[in-house]
Amino acid sequence: MSTPAPAGLLRVAALGGGHGLAASLTALRRLTPDLTGIVTVADNGGSSGRLREEFGILPPGDLRMALAALSGDDEHGQRWASVLQHRFAGEGPLAGHAIGNLLIAAIWERLGDHVAGLDLVGELLGSKGRVLPMAAVPLHIEADVHLVSAPDRLTIVRGQAEVASVDGQVVSVRLDPQDPPACPEAVAAVHDADWVVVGPGSWFTSVMPTLLVPGLRDALVGTRARRALVLNLRGDRETEGLSATDHLEVLSAHAPELAIDVVLADSSVVDDAGHLEATARQLGARLVVDDVAQSLGSDQHDPTRLAKAFGRFLTPA
Repeated sequence: MSTPAPAGLLRVAALGGGHGLAASLTALRRLTPDLTGIVTVADNGGSSGRLREEFGILPPGDLRMALAALSGDDEHGQRWASVLQHRFAGEGPLAGHAIGNLLIAAIWERLGDHVAGLDLVGELLGSKGRVLPMAAVPLHIEADVHLVSAPDRLTIVRGQAEVASVDGQVVSVRLDPQDPPACPEAVAAVHDADWVVVGPGSWFTSVMPTLLVPGLRDALVGTRARRALVLNLRGDRETEGLSATDHLEVLSAHAPELAIDVVLADSSVVDDAGHLEATARQLGARLVVDDVAQSLGSDQHDPTRLAKAFGRFLTPA
């Protein structure tokens, strides 16, 4: 059961995965301790994919990154965050595994509860905030793609890692199972928030999946919270050739009933013709433009700049 936030305390839920969500969480923790990261659980590659296949668990990698982003600022928290992120070298069975992935998998096996396990790791790190999975079961991503080798027809590509590296243009994505159970605590966090922040991140494999879990999508549509969308700085492999305006249109196609209050974009992705601003208005949003990149031409958001940008419009209810 949720509890009311103290008067004047900003309550935020941030959705996504990978480096994009980690950047948002690192920025948002500078504005409020009442912060929940809600993480996609469709990764099937690398260490996460190996653990998922061997133990039938949620892929822990993106959850680990979010926990590290919320770790305490003191020496204890930063030391444990560094340990969590360390990967084994070499060519043996442990090569490539992140210590944090193994720790999370072990705690889940011991406790038999995903949420309790993540809360326990958060306690170890002295986390400012909480990390939750978006769904209670591991998910697969399927995409309809115009492959470079077959541009005239749609090809189905299955798997987060495969979609993220596909040689072609992704048209749409869906989840398998199509009606997965949402994490109840994640749904509650969305309903209780003053603001929900979506993105940045890999658009088709980190951002769109958070809109496709029915219970979570219903919470996003029905919440009293205001909604902010953070656009990527430039396209990655899966969105090559898509403009910032195209990113908004992809979101609208996957979740047409979802209204957005603010679209935050770096100045480098804003076109002179005003197409991005007009498309944002169609979603119900005002466009906020700021310099939030680490450097000119970077594809990574700077958490300090992002925090300043958030601070200009994120306010308690």
